[in-house]
Amino acid sequence: MLKNRSLVSIDDVDDNDLEEIMRVSDSMNSALQAGKKISIMDGKIMATLFYEASTRTRLSFESAMNRLGGSVITVADASASSVSKGETLADTVRMAASYSDIIVIRHPLEGAARLASKFSSKPIINAGDGSGQHPTQTILDLFTIRKELGKIDGKTIALVGDLRYGRTVHSLILALSRFDVNIILVSPSSLRIPDHFLARLPKGTRVVVQDDLERVIPEADVFYVTRIQKERFSDQNEYKKLIGSYSFDLQTVEKMKKNSIIMHPLPRIDEIKPEVDFTDRAKYFRQAAYGVPVRMALISQILEA
Repeated sequence: MLKNRSLVSIDDVDDNDLEEIMRVSDSMNSALQAGKKISIMDGKIMATLFYEASTRTRLSFESAMNRLGGSVITVADASASSVSKGETLADTVRMAASYSDIIVIRHPLEGAARLASKFSSKPIINAGDGSGQHPTQTILDLFTIRKELGKIDGKTIALVGDLRYGRTVHSLILALSRFDVNIILVSPSSLRIPDHFLARLPKGTRVVVQDDLERVIPEADVFYVTRIQKERFSDQNEYKKLIGSYSFDLQTVEKMKKNSIIMHPLPRIDEIKPEVDFTDRAKYFRQAAYGVPVRMALISQILEA
């Protein structure tokens, strides 16, 4: 049960929780498609605290609460808040908790969401903390795979790009290790998944580390593509060397396995060419849209409506 619980890491959700989230997400998605009005969060307020830039995550959380009949108060730019005066994260969270029923936070420092949960009297949802985790993105990613391919078990999933700093892939790999899947990690050597992270995976997890995308293209059912994250590099020359390491274009799509799909947490730069958007393999915009019903499900379960 997620009632009154914070969601900081994908580890905070067990297999039963995940299955229930998927079920409720499917129900919410059907209700949205049918244009049904939902008011189960009437009188509830969600506070969103974004210390780092966001488009999809912030808007989908706010859309989710509004579509549930609740209200939203937001700090979308920390520089325009009391943070600019030196207010601590702990004090900001205490304040937000007194104004709301649930708090969504994004922060550039890994561990910030966990820290916030210790000071908040209301449930905290981690919307991304540095290169740490992004659990709600992971849940909507799993939901997307299941909706688009029918199931997750038995699939080969290639994660491509920045696997060192990418919090979305960190959470997703941990979640995928619970399923009967083959995981292929494709990245430049300097952006490989950290060894200490791989050591966290359960014994028996099938993982292959690879730097040659061409060898993987005919094998995978899912390509989870990520951008090289400029904001995570202290040396911009190193960033410029790595940008464009992998790119999906129409020629790449033609080599892909039948019925395989391309996902991306967005935003993208040049790792997926716009021409790919019009193929039936491109699922990243639909993936982003699934963020609303999935976050509706999470909010409703945490606040038990």
